[in-house]
Amino acid sequence: MSFGFLSVYYFFGYTGSIYFNDFSMMYSHLLFSTIWIPFICGLIFLVSVKDVKTLGARLLGLCGGVLPFVFAWILYFKYDASLLEAYNFELILPTGLESLGIFLHLGLNGISLPLFILSATVGLSAIVYALFSNAERLNLYVGLLFIMFSGLMGTFASVDLFFFYFFHEFALIPTFIMIMIWGGVSRHAVALEMTIYLTLGALLSLIGLIALYQQSGAEAFNMIALKDALLEQPISEVLQNNIFALLFFGFGILVSLFPFHTWAPKGYGAAPTGAAMLHAGVLKKFGLYGLLQIAIPFLPAGSEAWGFWLLLLGLGNILVIGLVTLAQKDLKQMIGYSSVMHMGYAFIGLGTFSILGAGGVLLLLVAHGLSVALLFLLSTCIYKRFSTFNMDEMGGLGQIAPNLSAFFALAILASIGLPGFANFWGEFIIFTALGESESTRWVLYLAALGIIISAVYGLRAVGNIVFGVAKESVIQANTGSKAGDMNPIEKFSATVLLGSLLLIGVYPKIFSDYSNKTLQNIYSDTSLLLNDEYVGDFKLERDTEYE
Repeated sequence: MSFGFLSVYYFFGYTGSIYFNDFSMMYSHLLFSTIWIPFICGLIFLVSVKDVKTLGARLLGLCGGVLPFVFAWILYFKYDASLLEAYNFELILPTGLESLGIFLHLGLNGISLPLFILSATVGLSAIVYALFSNAERLNLYVGLLFIMFSGLMGTFASVDLFFFYFFHEFALIPTFIMIMIWGGVSRHAVALEMTIYLTLGALLSLIGLIALYQQSGAEAFNMIALKDALLEQPISEVLQNNIFALLFFGFGILVSLFPFHTWAPKGYGAAPTGAAMLHAGVLKKFGLYGLLQIAIPFLPAGSEAWGFWLLLLGLGNILVIGLVTLAQKDLKQMIGYSSVMHMGYAFIGLGTFSILGAGGVLLLLVAHGLSVALLFLLSTCIYKRFSTFNMDEMGGLGQIAPNLSAFFALAILASIGLPGFANFWGEFIIFTALGESESTRWVLYLAALGIIISAVYGLRAVGNIVFGVAKESVIQANTGSKAGDMNPIEKFSATVLLGSLLLIGVYPKIFSDYSNKTLQNIYSDTSLLLNDEYVGDFKLERDTEYE
């Protein structure tokens, strides 16, 4: 542990010197710190920590989880929404690839900020839960989670497209490793399927990003330079169609777009709890974020050409995968398929091509990330009490673990979009955007069936697990056992996520005010608004340039 403590000493010393020597850059360095703090902690756990259960190791782990969370919220409160043409907290560092237009360019706008906060929140919950778990090779497990956490923070803080892609792949690698080590008997097959799908998705999206950069004529490989270049000289419609197709299917595969979804439920089922929380809750949002921030605003003609497929395949996620979810008896598989299903709402929200729809998608991404991470956490807690994920073999959880039962019931209610939770606002806004246009109203009627499907499988899960008569074997196993009801660590991790869902559910403007202003600026500048939309106190007029 001596190496670990020495690293921490220099780590905090260096950070402090930066902040106090150049106060004007403090917030930019805070942004950078949210990436490298978990990275350094991950390296220390992998190289130096032998016993995670020591006080020093746990304090180090808690610092690595708490500090990015605290820094992220400091940046939120210091965010200036009036900077419509620029990112907040910009930091540009040399990389040795300047000749290719590649810099480590960090910053946050109204679209990336909510997902950045999501990463910090889910990361904190997953790290704290893992630190106090009984997983085998715990130092390796926690170290890989920290590396994954670092990549997630970097993904949504990156303005440069190279590092946007790099950090995603950087976060993805620990997922494969954790599945291969802790993924159970089917881990090899699951890891192989995930590798095939995600490699294909990553390759298509990379080709699309490179093509976008080359055709734009931009001098730097970042979103600001791309936007300026495309406003000056738009890409031809044919090229837009082709590049958007690459990004649509590339990002779509990474999001588990129907019918390229089969890897997701299997992967989440095999992944250990922390990895499932971070991947399903946060990393999966990479593709939709790419479509929302890059593909749709930068390729307006291409996105319009592929708009019908956004709607149709999104409905496939909702209806087809929704019916598959109904058939699941395994709790973890049900949550996995439910996660795939709810991504369909995001795709149809994008398919409205409106500020209102895009804002709803962003809220839904945050809400879904929190709720699915919470459900995967609680599924492991439930497994500890029943020693099975088969819901037919459960029952009476309310008798032996009332606190866990309450958390699970509330998580299910949040997932199905009950008012008062963040999920409600995301789905409500998307449905409103669908209903305001004659061309998308038919999608609204079909997508509404998904609400019924979600309610059926969600409430059935609550009924099977929480209510009924507890089996004698379960009662005996929990009488005086260490499992019992939720311990303080389980409560803390679950409360962080549930509290966030309630906060956004009560006050959705915590993110929507910032995101709507950014969306208005980006989408109106690129002439994507196909319909008149009202956002807050201002009206966005239709741009007729592409009519």
